[in-house]
Amino acid sequence: MEVAAVDADVPEVRDYDEVTAFLGEWGPFQKLIFLLLSFSIFPNGFCGLSIIFIGDVPDHRCSIPANLNLSEAWMNRTIPLVPGDDPHYSKCSRYRLDVIVNLSETFPDPDLVNMSGVEQEPCLDGWEYSREQYISTIVSEWDLVCNDVWKSPFSMSIFFAGVLTGSLISGQLSDKFGRKTVLFGTMAVQCAFSILQVISPNWEIYCFLNFLVGLGQISNYVAAFVLGTELLRKSIRILFCTLGVCISYAAGYMWLPLFAYFIRNWRILLLTLSVTGLLYIPLWWFIPESPRWLLLNGKLKEAEEIFRYIAKKNGVKFPDVLFSDFELETMKTKNTQSHSIFHLVKTNNIRLITIINMLLWTVLTIGYYGLSLNTPNLHGNDYLNCFFSAAIEVPAYILSWLLLWKFSRRLRISSILLLGGTVLLLIQVIPPDIPELTTVLVMMGKLAITCVFGMVYVFCTELYPTVIRNTGIGVSSMASRLASILSPYIFYLGMLVLLLPETFNHPLPDTIERMQNIKGFRCPGVPKNYFYTCKKRNLKIDIEEGMKVKPANDLQQNKNG
Repeated sequence: MEVAAVDADVPEVRDYDEVTAFLGEWGPFQKLIFLLLSFSIFPNGFCGLSIIFIGDVPDHRCSIPANLNLSEAWMNRTIPLVPGDDPHYSKCSRYRLDVIVNLSETFPDPDLVNMSGVEQEPCLDGWEYSREQYISTIVSEWDLVCNDVWKSPFSMSIFFAGVLTGSLISGQLSDKFGRKTVLFGTMAVQCAFSILQVISPNWEIYCFLNFLVGLGQISNYVAAFVLGTELLRKSIRILFCTLGVCISYAAGYMWLPLFAYFIRNWRILLLTLSVTGLLYIPLWWFIPESPRWLLLNGKLKEAEEIFRYIAKKNGVKFPDVLFSDFELETMKTKNTQSHSIFHLVKTNNIRLITIINMLLWTVLTIGYYGLSLNTPNLHGNDYLNCFFSAAIEVPAYILSWLLLWKFSRRLRISSILLLGGTVLLLIQVIPPDIPELTTVLVMMGKLAITCVFGMVYVFCTELYPTVIRNTGIGVSSMASRLASILSPYIFYLGMLVLLLPETFNHPLPDTIERMQNIKGFRCPGVPKNYFYTCKKRNLKIDIEEGMKVKPANDLQQNKNG
């Protein structure tokens, strides 16, 4: 099939990586940005998951007033014994105290009384909580047990509602007002409202503040992730997204059980974790705005100032002419186009990519947090289980980096998802008398899901163009907080990933028109006879500009196609 000739009179438009190649790959500036942005993610590792210890449920029983003057023997008989395979004292009921008082006056020895006929009542005087593991949690302070047992997990649901809201609005705000502004603004939101939670007078105020903390937590994570991918070049980008951002998150997660082990009061623990956010204030003066975002928003002067700063920092010569007149005009033309969340469903191609991404992120988040928040229910020490659950993420992210560096995205993500799903299904057939094996399988499943999580952030970043990249990631993250009923479909999800276009060894797209096509879809606005050219030769076609730019390989190769 012949390939349409490219008009020789149309100047070639260089992409962003070509323009900025003179700045170098791994100079002092890139190293500093790598470290600072990675460091900014550290608090996110313990922010959302602190509920593992803050909201844990201590052993408890109904409180018995001391003024009843009951003997020790009768005090021990005021709580009913719940029969079964694992007999235990009731946590939510007691025998009627007026009946117990009358019986104690008649029968000094409670063993002489058949208690099965004694009427029971709820814990009218509150509860007594064991202090063997915790001095206090939000459960023991506000009695979130029995009829109010739903309130503790609901606290986490409120946090994720904030995450959902942040995922929806932060992407659009970041694409409109800049990565740096949203990054530091949402870091301030997360830190400030976490500190305010420490003085929460009741559960309702705590939940309201938890919503705002969740809003800030996901927003600064996504903004830092996107800012790093746009400030660093391709050879470092994957390293940043996995070994930088993700391992910094895992390191924060590993610190959580260490802090919780030594600080058993939930308010002091939360305060200690929250004030670490104040350490990030000086970063404002070291982390610049994304030049890529500035260029696409017509702020050429600001972008050039940052380029000059980077060149000075790296000790390289700034070119006499950074952009040609034609490239500047092209940018100005593109800047007249506004982009919103609706552009994620504008064409068949981007619509299907967005839908698949939303499903993928949904199941990954359900699996990740389901396994992470379940660590107190595993066999063994709560603090060690939490540490192991965090530590397993380090090899997971290293594995994701190796896979992203050398292999295609789709097949690896699909295969690891299927493997992780299989491991987790095996838990159902493990006998209850060997809980250690269950713990091992849970950690293996956590490794698989975490590995895919590290890959999918990079994959999603590469799929969306600069003009809606933050919005695309934000919407995908938003969808992950919804539709938990999709979790049984993890096996089918692994096959669904295969429909997404491959991004390995492809440059980041800057516009929607330059996005890669999903299988079975033509380039938007391109006639059918151009489909082979767009699909097989990877010609970058800008319909609105009315120009075609040849690929890196020369025109002669196209003529032989």
